[in-house]
Amino acid sequence: MKKIIVYSLVFYSLIGLTIVVGQGNNGWVSLFDGKTLNGWKAGKNAETFHVDSGMIIVHGNTSHLYYDGSFHNHSFKNFEFKANVMTLPHANSGIYFHTQYQEAGFPDHGYEVQVNNSHSDDIRTGSLYDVVDVKDIWVKDYQWFTEYIKVQGKRVIVKINNTVVVDYTEPEHPLRDTASHPFRYISQGTFALQGHDPGSIVYFKNIMVRPLP
Repeated sequence: MKKIIVYSLVFYSLIGLTIVVGQGNNGWVSLFDGKTLNGWKAGKNAETFHVDSGMIIVHGNTSHLYYDGSFHNHSFKNFEFKANVMTLPHANSGIYFHTQYQEAGFPDHGYEVQVNNSHSDDIRTGSLYDVVDVKDIWVKDYQWFTEYIKVQGKRVIVKINNTVVVDYTEPEHPLRDTASHPFRYISQGTFALQGHDPGSIVYFKNIMVRPLP
């Protein structure tokens, strides 16, 4: 099943595929070489993630794939981040920032930017999960879109393609559910891609970051 889906999407994955290795391109740097998971680290259920046709394919049991590479010592505070993403029906995933590696479970540290266009969870793509929840559906399954995140100081901006869907400034004393999100605060750290459940299939490519002062 997985191979059939991969091959059927090869054509789409090659359209607009741009992998930049190293510095340049107005300061944008690629975190994914398009061929391997070098520079990335998954904990439990690592088989949820594999690479094919220039994409990171996410399909399997709950797991998270953390950027663990050498650029910026995989620790970012102020930055711009963008990735091309595509979901299949009923998929759920996310992009974490200001997080840190942990072997299992959903990351305790950092914010999650949601990827979900048709899952039963009604918190949709672009949400700053459990902080600013977007209910509108901005993109559809089977369509590539760009998810963009900018963090500068305490301000977080999320765009889907060119549309701002979240513009949030963390207050001095943010209220958090300490049971489920004890460290959902602006700090610094790495990025992580989420494998949510075995029924979710999500594709990522062109994963880029640009550090900011």
